[in-house]
Amino acid sequence: MSHTCRYLVLATALSLSSACSILPQAEPADIYRLPSAQSTRTVPHSTLWSLRVNKPIASDVLNSPRIAVVPQGDLISSYKGARWSDPAPTLLRNRMLDAFQRDGRVQRLSADDSNLQSDYEIAGELQAFQSEYSADGLAVVIRYDARLVQGRSQRILASRRFEVRQPVSDKQVSAVVSSFGTASDQLMKQLVDWTVVQAGQLQAKNQ
Repeated sequence: MSHTCRYLVLATALSLSSACSILPQAEPADIYRLPSAQSTRTVPHSTLWSLRVNKPIASDVLNSPRIAVVPQGDLISSYKGARWSDPAPTLLRNRMLDAFQRDGRVQRLSADDSNLQSDYEIAGELQAFQSEYSADGLAVVIRYDARLVQGRSQRILASRRFEVRQPVSDKQVSAVVSSFGTASDQLMKQLVDWTVVQAGQLQAKNQ
């Protein structure tokens, strides 16, 4: 190799090395789980029908581990240096399963990951899973459009929008995460009760 070629190779290597050294470092992030549910229910009997819980559909902004926040108007951002342990739809799906298990009335449960056949399915869209600033202060907002679907035919049997707004007393991320847990508990109670009533009525009609 000539002296000129050696010089060019060395210059290229130094250039690449310099470029790598100025690339931005990945920002460390605190990883938060959705707080554990606080409510339980023990029931003397259970249903005979089976239920599959599907992960909600969500926009690209919500279908990520970022903890979303709406600081003003239509601007949506995320908390710096913090993220969820899983994307929001997965967090909500897992919370649904846990809520039905804790409630106890529906014991034949499965998730969409298993692809097991069931009598009914819960599906829907996650429209909001974020904290929002308004004139009333900071609040966590969870909005879920739920559909009860017949397992075999995939026919929609019932639908309802669930929305919970939980005030946040502190702007710290840990306080916001805690309010997500409280809001999730409220929404899950409403969702479980609605599902059991709707599916129970359908079962009674078919008998």
